[in-house]
Amino acid sequence: MTRTQGRPAARRLAPGLLALEVALALMSAQSFAAGSSGADPNGGAVEDAGFDANYDPNYDPFTELGAPPTGVVDTATPYRDRIILPERLAPLPVDGDEQNTSGAPRAVHVELIAHRSRFAGERSVELGAGFGGFWDTDALGTLSAEALVFRSDRARDGGERWRGSATLWQRGLAMPGGWAVNNGLGVLNTPMPAVLRDQYRFFLPSVPMLGASSEWQQRTRGLQLQAAVGRGGSYNGTRLSGFETGDGSVATIGAQWAWSARWTGAASLLVTDGRIVPDDQGLPAFQNTATRALLFGNRWQGARDSVAVHLQTSDTDGAQASGAWVDARADRGRFTHRYGAFHLEPELAWGAWPINNDVRGGYYRLDFNRARWSWNAGIDRIDSISGSGFDGWYGNSFLRYQASARLGYGGGLSARDSRSGSAEDSAQALQLFLDAQSRWGQTRLQYDRTHDQHDADSWQALVDHALRMREGSRLSLSAGIGELANGQSRTSRTLSLAAYGGFDLTDDVSLDGTVRWSRSQDEDASQGLDLNLGWRWRLASRWTLLGNLSESRGARRSPFALDPLTNQPVFGTLPHDRSIHVSLRYDYSAGRARQVLGGPPDAATGRIAGSVFLDDNNDGVRAASEQPVANIGIVLDDRYSVRTDDQGRFVFERVAVGTHSLEAVADNLPLPWSIDEERGRRSLQVDVRGDTIVDIGAVRPR
Repeated sequence: MTRTQGRPAARRLAPGLLALEVALALMSAQSFAAGSSGADPNGGAVEDAGFDANYDPNYDPFTELGAPPTGVVDTATPYRDRIILPERLAPLPVDGDEQNTSGAPRAVHVELIAHRSRFAGERSVELGAGFGGFWDTDALGTLSAEALVFRSDRARDGGERWRGSATLWQRGLAMPGGWAVNNGLGVLNTPMPAVLRDQYRFFLPSVPMLGASSEWQQRTRGLQLQAAVGRGGSYNGTRLSGFETGDGSVATIGAQWAWSARWTGAASLLVTDGRIVPDDQGLPAFQNTATRALLFGNRWQGARDSVAVHLQTSDTDGAQASGAWVDARADRGRFTHRYGAFHLEPELAWGAWPINNDVRGGYYRLDFNRARWSWNAGIDRIDSISGSGFDGWYGNSFLRYQASARLGYGGGLSARDSRSGSAEDSAQALQLFLDAQSRWGQTRLQYDRTHDQHDADSWQALVDHALRMREGSRLSLSAGIGELANGQSRTSRTLSLAAYGGFDLTDDVSLDGTVRWSRSQDEDASQGLDLNLGWRWRLASRWTLLGNLSESRGARRSPFALDPLTNQPVFGTLPHDRSIHVSLRYDYSAGRARQVLGGPPDAATGRIAGSVFLDDNNDGVRAASEQPVANIGIVLDDRYSVRTDDQGRFVFERVAVGTHSLEAVADNLPLPWSIDEERGRRSLQVDVRGDTIVDIGAVRPR
């Protein structure tokens, strides 16, 4: 069709093209004649450019940009190409943000802190300083340090005196024989081999201590050796967290080895002279109680199946107890089967925190996943060995259907039933939810309801909405109404509103935090406004002014959690707390960037920031109604570590562009919360001058 339309057009253009060719030929002839006669248009004479005796065939006109070619008259403002040579460029002005790229990677920050609070009617002032940083060496691995020292006049902690904490880590020290060594000194948590730490149905906590630890790994042979010794204690303080040592000692030694390609064994011995219990204000206190505990584990890992066997024994002030449990997993296509059995005698203990004991029984779980459907169901038979605890059945189920890319809905059921005399206990719980995506953001509607044998029903309706914001900002709103039972066969109407978000007010000023307002008919429940607002003002290239304003009225255990193997919270409702915190921080970093996957070994950097929170609805998205978790260890690339602040936040500045690993160490999570492996360790991509934001949710059995 194109060719058919082109022929008539060519015929119409032919006369015009012929006339143009004739005109060009005449102009060329006149120009040639003028050049041959040597006539200059201005009346002078010029030589024939075509027969110049001094003509140089290698002449490059770019070497003499100022001289016009021969035979061409220079006008008043002739056009000239300008060739920019890098060596002739003027130096750029000094950039205050430019990083010194010489030497090994290193960084340091110093912080001056002022804090004023009112806790349970008691006023206190805290003034101090913080220090931290890392130094990446070739011979000694990566050295990192975090320290805080402050003077406080809190009467409940003994009046005015100095407090603080400090931790020094050495990671990635290469030793002969293929060993990699990690050493720690200061305020630490007791280590545990990976096989023993990976528990499906039970939770074995670590013990905070002031001391030293060492870990030796040889990955080629599957060997891991651990040891730690120090004095036990507990974290104290509100916004400024020091460490208070007890009178007892803590020591542990552990090892993990590979029997074969599929069999892995591990053992750990933990000795503690103390136990953490709540004081009269619900705060953690250290009680002198001696515990000796030994744990042995063995795991078989196949292509689709795995089995883990654990044996434990303990002696607490002469009270001896033992326990054993087996966990198995079988993957069959879209189905995942989990099943196990357990026998934990009364008084069984591990370290300073309480663990499950006085139970025996078994469990079975079934998970199914498809592109749109996902569901799981499980059942437990639990008996009390002494006859004084829960003795009955527990079951739960969950279903979710993704109707479209923008809409998903589902629900869950759970029930427990115990008919053993004084321990009679039965309850049922229902949850319904709907998740919707729109151009305004993500919305979740959720309804929870429980019923127990005392006819004390609780229900709650929640609306969570995460607004779609521009990059660098986020805002989530939540509203809830319900009736919650207080454990005394009566309920109270509760209304709550909450907001969580962060905004960049200017290029140098940002604001983020949570605000929650609640009202209840129960006088003992939290009333009024809870808030936690933080601001960040970049005064100069390395100077930052930080602030935080918080007010907390405590929290209670959710009535919708029915799992009988879930440990009750150690601490009750905390007293009213109000505080303001201001700090001036200086940051400095230098050195060549570390080689990372997908990135060059120099120059470009980005930033990793995020938070750790209690994911009550287990959807992986932080809602305004969900609480942050403070003092959780976050490790970047198994080398650099920080801890979350009182708002659950953490940040790594000047991270090399590329792929990095991030791990959350759940060493200070409140029971019964935990962080599963998928959420706790993940791979992140850092872009040039970009902010990589990650929220890590802790989950609990329902």
